[in-house]
Amino acid sequence: MMNLGSWMNDILIHWGVDPKWANHIDEIVIAGLLVVVAIGVNYVSQALFVGSLKRLVRHSHTPWVATLLQRKVPHHLIHIIPGVLVYTLLPFAFIKGRELLTLSQKVSAIYIVFAILLGFNSLLLAFLDLYNQRPSSKDRPIKGLMQILQVLLFFIGGIIIISILINKSPASLFTGLGASAAILMLVFRDTILGFVAGIQLSANDMLRPGDWITVPSANANGIVQEITLNTVKIQNFDNTIATVPPYTLVNSSFQNWRGMVQSGGRRVKKNIVLDLNTIKFCTPELLNRIRQAIPLLSDYQPEAEAIPTNSQLFRVYVERYLSSLPVVNTELDLIISQLQATEYGVPIQIYFFSRNKVWREYERIQSDIFDHLFAMVPQFELKVYQYSD
Repeated sequence: MMNLGSWMNDILIHWGVDPKWANHIDEIVIAGLLVVVAIGVNYVSQALFVGSLKRLVRHSHTPWVATLLQRKVPHHLIHIIPGVLVYTLLPFAFIKGRELLTLSQKVSAIYIVFAILLGFNSLLLAFLDLYNQRPSSKDRPIKGLMQILQVLLFFIGGIIIISILINKSPASLFTGLGASAAILMLVFRDTILGFVAGIQLSANDMLRPGDWITVPSANANGIVQEITLNTVKIQNFDNTIATVPPYTLVNSSFQNWRGMVQSGGRRVKKNIVLDLNTIKFCTPELLNRIRQAIPLLSDYQPEAEAIPTNSQLFRVYVERYLSSLPVVNTELDLIISQLQATEYGVPIQIYFFSRNKVWREYERIQSDIFDHLFAMVPQFELKVYQYSD
């Protein structure tokens, strides 16, 4: 290379170029040739190594190798080779121009650091993809953890790049950052709070992607789509998207409906308010008519010497009717109770669990059941209270 430089220097001087400029031009040309050679080495390395990995995936169907290729981990890491090659050979190009040598080596070093950062960042993303393929990833999402690692990676990389530019040790820069800790805490406040909140949400199994949650403070009611370092993305049932910081969920209350989804049923709790003036004791004639008209009460027998009321008979019917429905989970609580009478009448609280928990079907089931019960009230010579002027 020294002979090549002298030869080019002689040609430039022969062409009438000032010797001072000739010394710089020939070094720049040689450096340019080094870059061209490095680019060629990069293409050859990509073709050989990445091509081999692609053939391996086609023949062996190795999922982790396919994920590394998809995230371009080998592509980014191979970029280190031409950077190191140029950095090593630059002293042979810039023999006289020390300033240009220093500047070129800084650029090469920054290129190498940047290639390493991209490679490790792609490696983190590949690990996240592989983890998300596991069934347990739905219960333990780690996207927030990966994001904090990405932040640390590029933060450290940024410090190293700055140290290269100003010719100082990265350790001295990190030491100097100790005095600026308060400023860093302020700048990365949301990131730090989000990271801590994400750990709490994950460690206590408070939230998973796919959970139905209600957050009153954020006016959010829907399915959790994604949990990241700074946001929890919720798709509301009106198809709008709400984004809530993770620390908001930790600091304030929210309702997670996962327990209902995983249980044997979804609760129905409604009242039918009876007109107080229509409640009375059943006469033998009324009792016989109800037995004949309503098959579920055909075998009903009051306790000895007890005279049932028509309200009591209605409660017995409601319980038997619900127990006969396949959509009602009788293994869970089924309670028909009379609440405190008010100026609006006597509330009969009906409490049971629907086996079908899908919102649309759940609403249809309870509507059908209460339509039937409202229609049956007159059979007991009762009336539903209805306000009128």
